[in-house]
Amino acid sequence: MNITGFNPAIFTYQADKLIELFEELGFSRTHHDETEEGIINDSVRMKDAHGFSIDVTSSDYVLRDVTFIRMNVDDFEESYQYLLDRGFRNAMGKGVILQAEHWKGAHMVAPSGFGILIMKHFRKDA
Repeated sequence: MNITGFNPAIFTYQADKLIELFEELGFSRTHHDETEEGIINDSVRMKDAHGFSIDVTSSDYVLRDVTFIRMNVDDFEESYQYLLDRGFRNAMGKGVILQAEHWKGAHMVAPSGFGILIMKHFRKDA
């Protein structure tokens, strides 16, 4: 398993307020994904002048903000099994994998309660 990206991420029902807050803290929008239906409404990646990143993801399915670590990986299945073997559980339900045209992921929760969103991105030209 190779980690290709690692940063905090927030799932929220009030994305506009959080994006505004991080813009005031010096972050700029670098990437924006919109989806037509599903759990995720849209997702904004932000970076600051030091190269720090944060993702703010809008979802109607959360009742409060949920903060976790986003970990991009080169092998989704290996990473998913690695976390399961260490006691993590899939927060969306056993075997539920989130998937879009260019990525797939799973929100995993550690026995102690912190969350990791593992994601595998597919190259658009592949």
